[in-house]
Amino acid sequence: MKNIESDKQLIAACGLYCGACRKYLSERCPGCRLNEKASWCKIRTCVLQNGFHSCAGCGKDVAECKTYSNLIGKIFAFVFRSDRPACIRYIREHGEEAFADEMARRGCQTMKKK
Repeated sequence: MKNIESDKQLIAACGLYCGACRKYLSERCPGCRLNEKASWCKIRTCVLQNGFHSCAGCGKDVAECKTYSNLIGKIFAFVFRSDRPACIRYIREHGEEAFADEMARRGCQTMKKK
């Protein structure tokens, strides 16, 4: 099993941190950017088509974006108490390196809802 490391390339399109995901760490997933099987993810498709690294690169407010704030994302957020919009805000405010550092330090793939 891999160790959690800070790597901005492991930031998923939606703002999750693949570098702390169990599937990534156990080498069952290459991470969002390299996961060709994730073609079902509309967020990933949008980010790649528009040349962004994550939704943080887009000027839209993720809370108002229909692609970002979809039913699957809302279910994921509820089940895992994930606050993906907070991840995007953190990246926008502090940068990708700082976000990857923070998620690696915390050992988690998302900021939690309070």
